[in-house]
Amino acid sequence: MEVINALGRRKSAVARVFVSEGSGKITINKKDLTEYFPSSIMQYVVKQPLNKLGVAEKYDVKVNLVGGGFTGQSQALRLAIARALVKINPEDKSALRSEGFMTRDPRSVERKKPGRPKARRRFQFSKR
Repeated sequence: MEVINALGRRKSAVARVFVSEGSGKITINKKDLTEYFPSSIMQYVVKQPLNKLGVAEKYDVKVNLVGGGFTGQSQALRLAIARALVKINPEDKSALRSEGFMTRDPRSVERKKPGRPKARRRFQFSKR
């Protein structure tokens, strides 16, 4: 099997994923999954699509992750892995979609407006 690539985004994080047949090793920016995401919750989020289809030990995943924080990165990676798995086997799409792994979360940080300290926060109002 050749290498299947896919892209996942969340907030300002971008995950480029390269999936090939192997033993279930996940490498992120040349580090192991447990080293890159020490939190067990983040590791669980990343592995969700693989565990849903029961193919966690079947594919090796090589990842290039940039931007964002750890939550955005883990969710971008989840989307990228789900997209790659659908490229490998299109019949899996409905199972992954029902769990919400195929949906790109469009929410991102609102821009800062001029004359305000943040996007919506206003400076303190003084009547006199």
